[in-house]
Amino acid sequence: MKQDIQLLLNKKLNHDTITFLTCYDYSFSTVLENTSLDMILVGDSGSMVVHGNPDTTKATMDDMLTMAKSVRRGAPSKFIVGDMPKDSYESSNEIAINNALRFINDAGCDAVKLEGGAIMCDRVKAIRASGIQVMGHIGLTPQSASTFGGYRVVGRSESEKNNLVKDFNELNSAGAFAVLLEAVPPSITKEIVKDSKSIVLGIGAGVEADGQLLILHDLLGLYPDFRPKFAKSFIIDVIEEFSKSITTQQDIVNFGKKTRKDGIHELSRLAVEKYIIDCKSKKFPSLEFTYNE
Repeated sequence: MKQDIQLLLNKKLNHDTITFLTCYDYSFSTVLENTSLDMILVGDSGSMVVHGNPDTTKATMDDMLTMAKSVRRGAPSKFIVGDMPKDSYESSNEIAINNALRFINDAGCDAVKLEGGAIMCDRVKAIRASGIQVMGHIGLTPQSASTFGGYRVVGRSESEKNNLVKDFNELNSAGAFAVLLEAVPPSITKEIVKDSKSIVLGIGAGVEADGQLLILHDLLGLYPDFRPKFAKSFIIDVIEEFSKSITTQQDIVNFGKKTRKDGIHELSRLAVEKYIIDCKSKKFPSLEFTYNE
């Protein structure tokens, strides 16, 4: 059954951790379609992990729409969020609405995400008024990371903590159905979740969030350039199960032709399901994948 906003909100109310992964292409989206994952983010991180750029700021609307269309083809039943790239929403409400509509109408996304706190509330309100669901994103915001001292934990000082809480409340009031906290100390996440009506999602924000996001290429150990502290490869957890399923086959060639379960597709599916299980049971993120206060 395809997730919708109400089903996701019900998960929050029932303390059922929402599971969220990035995806950028058809083949991997078919992997996610065949799991119990709740949501997919077509992230501007694709600029890095797919196109090899040094950061997310090189992603364009055309890049994002191409990836989003491919993901929708492979995952027709999943709730998909389109990540609005840098320069696609900041300059005016009109530009923001037009680009958000492209994600919905052209690519078949269910919602859009944009970065920034209180300063972006006018954009959130405008996009919501056009009938589109919006996810906010605060803490470490990669599109503007160079302005705030690079890729670092946000919220260790009292002023940053206060700003995060203020930004979250403003986005909540503006109509964001969810807000993503990135690289935030877990105590702040816990405080925000406590009184939140919006869904609180975390990536590097501790186990207290209503849901967890991870970059698919980190989950699979597929991105060679670097891996942040909060990212875990789940391949090690499932490689033995996968190996056993292969070595017990008497005719591996026909097994592969009939099932397609002899390679990366099945190994990835197992790893994603393990991620989901560990998120739901609060085993992930454990302390070694959580930032210190």
